[in-house]
Amino acid sequence: MSDMASQTPLPTTIGGIDRAAIMIMLMSEEDATSILSQMEPNELRQLATRMCSLGEIEPQSISDAINGFSRSFDNGNISAHGRVNSVKRLLTSAVGDMKADSLIRQVAPEQKEEPSPTLAVLRWLDPEVIAEMLAEEHPQAIAVLLLQLDTDTAAATLAALPRDLHTPVLHRVARLGPVSRQAIAILEETVEGMIQQRHGAVPLTMGGIKEAAEIINRAHRSVEKEVMPKIGKIDKALHQQLEHEMFKFEHLFTLDTKQIGTLLREVENETLINSLRGLEPDEREIFYAAMSTRAADGLRDEIESMGRIKRAEVDSAQREVIAVAKRLIADGDLIMGDADDDYV
Repeated sequence: MSDMASQTPLPTTIGGIDRAAIMIMLMSEEDATSILSQMEPNELRQLATRMCSLGEIEPQSISDAINGFSRSFDNGNISAHGRVNSVKRLLTSAVGDMKADSLIRQVAPEQKEEPSPTLAVLRWLDPEVIAEMLAEEHPQAIAVLLLQLDTDTAAATLAALPRDLHTPVLHRVARLGPVSRQAIAILEETVEGMIQQRHGAVPLTMGGIKEAAEIINRAHRSVEKEVMPKIGKIDKALHQQLEHEMFKFEHLFTLDTKQIGTLLREVENETLINSLRGLEPDEREIFYAAMSTRAADGLRDEIESMGRIKRAEVDSAQREVIAVAKRLIADGDLIMGDADDDYV
């Protein structure tokens, strides 16, 4: 990897969801809230995850996000996603709920009506929790309630239900047809009662390997040196799990270009290729940025020309890279996270 390191970093390409997260964080709280309130639960989860995990955002990334938004605007396209619901909200503000509802039924008869606030809560619950709530209900009621969910959540909920319910529920989903507002109102009351009955009864899930590893990672480095050997004596399995969670391949993304260059010089070319093949294209750019232009282009072409690779091979290669990184950290050649008293 002799010509892999370069003093001039290339711009890092950020993905679409990262651009969206950055744009939301650049907005005022009022504007951001207005946009987030219109998103589906799975979209909101993805966006919130990226907003929390982006870390320090460089000026170049902010510029890329704004430019990406500008290019989308210049294309003159307006997404059709949620269009009917947006129009209905505008009409409701203009002419009232009853007239707006009538108009939408005329101009968009195939549009699926939004669930009531109570039924919409189901979208935010874990599928196994939903299945537990519905297990004693009639298949007809379960079918109606599943149709209030997004397809992935409905599928996971169905899978978590007792097997003898699968066929009758799916049969009713396929043959359901019109459902009266009175029936929906009854279901709404039923669901509200179930939620109230379980509210506070379900214990909170707290702690875990990931949380402990995150605390250790963010603590002074001396804490890790003191605590980890002691944990190893008490619980070897926990020690291994913590080590695995404390240093994942994604943690290398936080290294600056110079440090990544230092790491790459110590990694075998084949190992590097296999480790990068398990990443998304925009994540690979973090490593390409630490190489010379010629080396980055060559490696990029080589990876793109290869076929599929087993996940086990990627994991093995990434573990080798992590082992090299750990050695360099122990030698003081790499610094993960904030510097502390161990470094001068």
